[in-house]
Amino acid sequence: MGVRDGALLVVGDVVTDVIARHQGPLASGTDTAAAVRTVPGGAGANVACWAAHRGCAEVRLLGRVGEDAAAWHERELTASGVLPCLVVDPQAPTGTVICLVDTGAAAERTFLTDSGASLLLDPGDWSDALLDGVAWLHLSGYLLFSEPSRALVRVALTSARARGVPVSLDPASAGFLVELGIDRFLASVEGVDVLLPSRDEACLLTGLPDAEDAAAKLSRHVPLVVAKQGSDGALVARSGAVSAHVPAVPATPRDTTGAGDAFTGAFLAALLTGAGPEEAAREGCRAGASAVELVGGRPPTPG
Repeated sequence: MGVRDGALLVVGDVVTDVIARHQGPLASGTDTAAAVRTVPGGAGANVACWAAHRGCAEVRLLGRVGEDAAAWHERELTASGVLPCLVVDPQAPTGTVICLVDTGAAAERTFLTDSGASLLLDPGDWSDALLDGVAWLHLSGYLLFSEPSRALVRVALTSARARGVPVSLDPASAGFLVELGIDRFLASVEGVDVLLPSRDEACLLTGLPDAEDAAAKLSRHVPLVVAKQGSDGALVARSGAVSAHVPAVPATPRDTTGAGDAFTGAFLAALLTGAGPEEAAREGCRAGASAVELVGGRPPTPG
């Protein structure tokens, strides 16, 4: 895709993550010992931070937060090398996600999500000037799960198309996709250049049980599909066929929260510095491996 001279603009969710790492099954009706931390999160914000961490020269983030945590999130994003463009909602609180992480071998997580202000972005929060100096637009799929932010997606896509700015989107949540509906999702992503689903999301969107078949089918709707498969690496698909299977990088998982966001951020950073899709996917796998060895969805801040 060649080197692109300009910034990455990410539009998406900014939330507060409360991560509870426990061992074994939750004990119903009583206490379960856990290590609990509160950290900044949100799929859109995580992608932006990982893109900056992996070498993207300029990363901007448009998101919506409540007054309760706006200053903290702005400081955290700035410390990660991201230029925050945060809309402060006068009524809704900042979104909060409780992440229950089983500290067993797979470090799998379960999310309890209160989207709060994060899904209240609407077309009034968009300005075509946000694309000034931008070489790539990335949209968090969480934006598709409320009507106001779906409308924003339509406006942003139209604006990007008019300027010739490529657009990528990460579907974000298999659970929310079921609620939205597959047909509505596919209609919403018309005009997107790159789709970055997880294996579960790709299979759900196509109704196919095999990830390769699913990625191939999706690439008939979107020019480039990069299906993230966790410990099985990633698939790159174009024009109805899988063109590459990129192996995973070995890692010892502590917390899988944000691993897909890390992949996406590093993938986009690599594309913007001239890598082809396969090499960019390799960078994504490296970042995903780094992410699962950390607690929380963000890379370490400089210094």
